[in-house]
Amino acid sequence: MKKLTGTLITIVIFFIIYLLTWPVPIDPVSWESPPNPGYTGPFEVNTRLAAIEKLPLKEAHGPEDIALDADGRIYAATHEGFIVRLENSNAEPEKWVNTGGRPLGIDFDGNGNLIVADGYIGLLSIAPDGKITNLVTSADGVALGFTDDVDVAADGKIYFSDASTKFKAKTYGPMAASLLDLMEHGGHGRLIVYDPKTDKASTLISGLSFANGVAVSPDQSYVLVNETGNYRVLRYWITGPQKGTWEPLIEALPAFPDNISTGYDGRFWVALVAPRNPLLDSLAGKPFIRKMIQRLPEAFKPKAAHYGHIIAINENGEVVVDLQDPNAACPVNTGVTETSQYLYIGSLVTDFIARLPKSEAGL
Repeated sequence: MKKLTGTLITIVIFFIIYLLTWPVPIDPVSWESPPNPGYTGPFEVNTRLAAIEKLPLKEAHGPEDIALDADGRIYAATHEGFIVRLENSNAEPEKWVNTGGRPLGIDFDGNGNLIVADGYIGLLSIAPDGKITNLVTSADGVALGFTDDVDVAADGKIYFSDASTKFKAKTYGPMAASLLDLMEHGGHGRLIVYDPKTDKASTLISGLSFANGVAVSPDQSYVLVNETGNYRVLRYWITGPQKGTWEPLIEALPAFPDNISTGYDGRFWVALVAPRNPLLDSLAGKPFIRKMIQRLPEAFKPKAAHYGHIIAINENGEVVVDLQDPNAACPVNTGVTETSQYLYIGSLVTDFIARLPKSEAGL
């Protein structure tokens, strides 16, 4: 009995030493978590997202972002590295191009080229014939670590996010890298602009906690960027008297914002990838404990809950549309693309593109 007790004590001591000293890649910083509104007020629980249709991807999954070309063909960026193309909603998916990395945000420029934020490689341009050109791999002397989302302005400038310069998507994988960055909260994200005319990429905002979705306003006066780790959307002015400054547009969201896109009638669509984690919020000011949690086996770490949720905000940051599906027929929502008839919804995990008729959304 004494021998067993001694063995147990030794195991406990070694476990405590492990929790206190084992090296991990994060160096957490203290921060103040904003209030969580929960699913109340403009975010009151509903099931308006449950009526989605599914466009199968067959041998691919994780359609992070969706884009449509001038001919109405549907493109999706997938986990396998393929840009999958559907001639129409009833067509078989075609593995159009493989970037050799992990394509995330996508958008067409004025010449019909598909601009791709590839998390592993950088900013790419894919011509209509499928030829891939690497546009950007660094900005201001700092290599891109996690090229995430992209939007092309009317003047041809390309705005994109580098989610984390420290936790690189290619090193850890996109999901693991994002979780490490959020747990550390070290401010390694950037909003960047690339000018094809000068072939120069410049940082507009740095120090962001996981810079994510990007969208240029319809009047081209500002660009929005989602700061996932701080549950907010920021506005950076690119013209006018406030040019070069930024401000929060909407803060204290009830979930982690992923991509953002420009919709119809002045709407900006924000995909909410998962509800906020109360444990993570409660430990915002306790970096040492967050470091200890990082040492735990995966089964004991905080998990993201599956919950379908997208919202639309206006230029004043007001929520004008809120669509939810607590049963998450399409979980881990990453992006929304609005057309005249549908909302196309991306996901990190599904093997289909979700599509919601706008009539079902009340639009």
